[in-house]
Amino acid sequence: MDATTLVGSLAALATATSFVPQAWKVIRTRDTDALSAGMYALRTLAILLWLGYGLLLGQWPLIVTNAVCLALSGFILAMKLLPRRRREAVADALDPAV
Repeated sequence: MDATTLVGSLAALATATSFVPQAWKVIRTRDTDALSAGMYALRTLAILLWLGYGLLLGQWPLIVTNAVCLALSGFILAMKLLPRRRREAVADALDPAV
């Protein structure tokens, strides 16, 4: 693996996993008050556009990375926008031990 591929792979991995701690915190605490809905909406749109770009180019690294990011960012945005009772029901289904 050359340096370019290694750096790109590490960047893709870091980008895709960067949403996991926030998603997990939302599930565990059921709290989204400190999150900006506008920021997550814009971020989710940006990821959707990057995914479209990857699809148009046929570039699987862009497609896979942005599909994972879209799922996680979209989940966080949905949890932010859901009413508290629905948000708690989703979190309970994903983490019933709490």
